Amino acid sequence: MRQQSFLSLGNGGFHRIAYTEWGHPANPHVVVCVHGLARNSRDFDFLAAALTPECRVLCMDVVGRGESDWLDNKSEYTFSTYQSDAAAMLSRASAPAAAGWIDGFLKKSRPAKLDWIGTSMGGLIGMFLAAKRNSPIRRLVLNDVGALIPWSALFRMKGYITRGRRFAAEDEVEAYLREVCATFGPLTDEQWRHLARHSARRGEDGHYELRYDPKIGEGLHGHIDPEFPIGPDLLRGIDLWNIWGRLGCPVLVLRGAESEVLLPATLREMRERKPDLEIAEFEGVGHAPALMSTDQIAVVKRFLLK
Repeated sequence: MRQQSFLSLGNGGFHRIAYTEWGHPANPHVVVCVHGLARNSRDFDFLAAALTPECRVLCMDVVGRGESDWLDNKSEYTFSTYQSDAAAMLSRASAPAAAGWIDGFLKKSRPAKLDWIGTSMGGLIGMFLAAKRNSPIRRLVLNDVGALIPWSALFRMKGYITRGRRFAAEDEVEAYLREVCATFGPLTDEQWRHLARHSARRGEDGHYELRYDPKIGEGLHGHIDPEFPIGPDLLRGIDLWNIWGRLGCPVLVLRGAESEVLLPATLREMRERKPDLEIAEFEGVGHAPALMSTDQIAVVKRFLLK
């Protein structure tokens, strides 16, 4: 694993976007992974490790999360910003690797096969980009998110954003995550420790703070995408059927059987409108599958390597 970054341009200026890179940099099959609302790129460590050596995997920290910069203007935490940053990420991902430099000019650079895995918010960003004209996204994996999200589920997700909560020790961080992220499903002690280790940073005073800007929720009231207007307030719910109808690439939807974000009726209609849709549902899981267990990873891997 390598820690990388690049500069992306927003309305207020440039900001740094961090990402982790896995696998050989010349591998032409690239998978981009993007996390949920208040999570970060390290959620995908188990999945990324399993996808290499078949793929090169890039896991992005959305701005305001993980190792990426926090925005000065908090109202810019919008899907418009996230899409712009993700487009810059796709540009880096889809550029042919400099195989000549790596392999002594013995191989010719090839354009990448580019796939997208998005959990919750990351899935929405992937949907928007895959629906664009000439999108480079070849296959799309939506982790517990779909074409319609109830406002009640959005309200609860926004309520998980802490207002600068601090913890005296990493054990307290883990206990907090075990409570608020219980819907991820059954995880091992090692996996919970992994989430705790990468979900918080230790400040100069010795206390731990979660690795996201506590004001990331302030931008959730704007339009998601000017090309696909959905109404003036995100908290009224997200209706993305117009975007769903524009998706031409193969799609795999993962659903926690107890999810309140992706409802069974929504998933049925998604398949009716896109008969080639592939679906995998996991018992004992809510929002959203953690993509750390062997069975969940296997489903994703089979889809991407077809």
